[in-house]
Amino acid sequence: MYRLLVLVLVLVLVVVLPPLGQTADPPPGQQYLDFIKKQAATLRAADKPPASRDEWQKQRDELRKNLLAAWGGFPTEKYPLDVKKLGELKRDGYRVEKLIFQTLPGVWMTANSYVPDKPGKLPAILQVHGHWRGAKQDPVVQSRCIGAAKLGFFVLCVDAFGAGERAIGTALGEYHGEMTAATLFPIGRPLSGIQVYENMRAVDYLQTRPEVDGDKIGITGASGGGNQTMYAGAFDERFKCVVPVCSVGNYQAYLGAACCMCEVVPGAFKFTEEGNILGLVAPRGLMVISATRDAFQFSVGEAKKSLAAAEPIFKLYGKPGHIRHAIFDSGHDYSKAMREEMYGWMTLHLKGQGDGSPVKEPEFKTENPEDLRCFPGDSRPKDWMTLPRFAASEGKKLVAAVPVPKTADEWTTEAEKRRTVLREKVLGGFPDAQPTSKYREGFEELTIFDYVTEPGLKTELWYQYDQKAPKGTRPLVVLLSLENSHAPGLEKLEKEVRAAGWGVLTFDLRSTGKLALASEKVGRAPDHNSAEWGLWTGRPLLGQWVFEVRQLLTKWLPADGKPPQHDVIVIGEGQAGLVALAAAATDPRITKAAAIGTLATYVTDEPYTNQRLGTIVPGILRDVGDIAHLAALAAPRRMVIAGGVAGNGKTLTADQLRAAYQPAAQVWGLLKAPDALTITDKTDAAEVIRLLK
Repeated sequence: MYRLLVLVLVLVLVVVLPPLGQTADPPPGQQYLDFIKKQAATLRAADKPPASRDEWQKQRDELRKNLLAAWGGFPTEKYPLDVKKLGELKRDGYRVEKLIFQTLPGVWMTANSYVPDKPGKLPAILQVHGHWRGAKQDPVVQSRCIGAAKLGFFVLCVDAFGAGERAIGTALGEYHGEMTAATLFPIGRPLSGIQVYENMRAVDYLQTRPEVDGDKIGITGASGGGNQTMYAGAFDERFKCVVPVCSVGNYQAYLGAACCMCEVVPGAFKFTEEGNILGLVAPRGLMVISATRDAFQFSVGEAKKSLAAAEPIFKLYGKPGHIRHAIFDSGHDYSKAMREEMYGWMTLHLKGQGDGSPVKEPEFKTENPEDLRCFPGDSRPKDWMTLPRFAASEGKKLVAAVPVPKTADEWTTEAEKRRTVLREKVLGGFPDAQPTSKYREGFEELTIFDYVTEPGLKTELWYQYDQKAPKGTRPLVVLLSLENSHAPGLEKLEKEVRAAGWGVLTFDLRSTGKLALASEKVGRAPDHNSAEWGLWTGRPLLGQWVFEVRQLLTKWLPADGKPPQHDVIVIGEGQAGLVALAAAATDPRITKAAAIGTLATYVTDEPYTNQRLGTIVPGILRDVGDIAHLAALAAPRRMVIAGGVAGNGKTLTADQLRAAYQPAAQVWGLLKAPDALTITDKTDAAEVIRLLK
């Protein structure tokens, strides 16, 4: 009853206008976006054009190094392409071949080559499809392939990983973003980087074709394909002409929008803005095509900002005419007029003909999409390497390679190394910010505070306690949920915690509960946008949430640095269990921790289901290990793993749970504290609290 009364009080306080002269706080759901935008602007505030070629060369080398690191690196040895031709269509003036070739071991790229009926070596264009449902088969994508082929270009059109014929299922139209692409993050190889590498392998293939002049290759695509075009064209200098369409804006414009996971370069704000990516194309030919009625992040005005940063770089090479901005009164598209603009630019830079003006498109008919497929209907091999299967295969290799210490001393050294990497690299580091709290209201055994973890991020902090328990020795429990701080599961835990005579703290972590953004769900990812924006700034949400728990302890525990005279317990329900485990791993002030019904392994050969994108952290399997290895960093302190789920959302049996956490159990045993770790499939609140006593 007292909680209901306090909630009424809080609602009354919310609607009261601020005193004259003070500004109102932004809406709760807006404050995280405002915070991220400010963080991004601060990171790039010192950007300025290079003053000389030498200065640019240094920036260029550093930028390429940082891009490669963000993409997880590329294989040092190229796997054999092992090209297979699966069919051919003969058409007027050209033929269409159905091809597959390997980009990575066991990973096959489906493709169509459009081969003109012309002798000699031809300039070539790699066409990447973007987010059209039919992928390389889509009529919009076909049109620029056929048009270019009839104009004398050898054209290769490929399906991106996870899309078209390379989706999880065999039907066209599947989306490769959200929690499908997210399976790649833990192995440290985001889809944006894999796309660049695969498009580089497509160039390797083009250079094997006797019909192709390997020194005259261009690339173009629209939407997500324009994004691929920009990055591949910037990174691989074999592309002599680069034409991204309806895709160029700038990174800061992405904040506030929903972009595909294939466009995310983790931590990019820490080392660049989009203008310098365009600058990497210099002095080769670059045309950016924009539409006046496109989304804000791809708008003409935002594209001009990036072009303004790139143009001085082209001038340093003495090639100011090699960069051009073409603007069309259009929506998000790759229209006939846009195609003709592209043909003219490719003709200039690949054939050495004309002045880059538009070239008229020949007449043609597009194909029935099904006729272009390498594997029509359901004929694709059953063991086809899908995107999640690839992520799982690589993840298993990374987990198997995690060192297994043989002694307690070895573990102490290894744990400190992993803890440092977890804190500084995987979680994005913890900023130097002083938390503040202000008493708002108290009622019986409940006190409410306004709590600020970083400037611009405010939440309600609820402290409940049993007045009968001695204050100085009363255990402190921090209850975490990524749904909201008053979720039904937490209500049960609160009741059991208070019955035990302990104090309990609950609050909404940033961008969750009442602080969540409205309408940010995309597919299986309920926190798609907020998680994505955190990735851009190099601070994944999991790291931000762990930081908030640490800030809470900094504010709540003795300021003299002395350990408290009572237990400090962190309990995470569901997805928040990962926050509890990561907080315990990085903060020795936490004496006990529990994860209830939490994801038990990042390795999954299916898209993540019933998980939050914010907990899927780039590079964790590569740099630290799986969730069991994360939990082990809290050993030998008391920990309870109560239930767990697989990546596909299915509940694990007790045996499966013990198998998943075997690396953690091994560490607790090594430290001669096996009983301090409890792994159970029981998730009852009373049982969890009993086990933590």
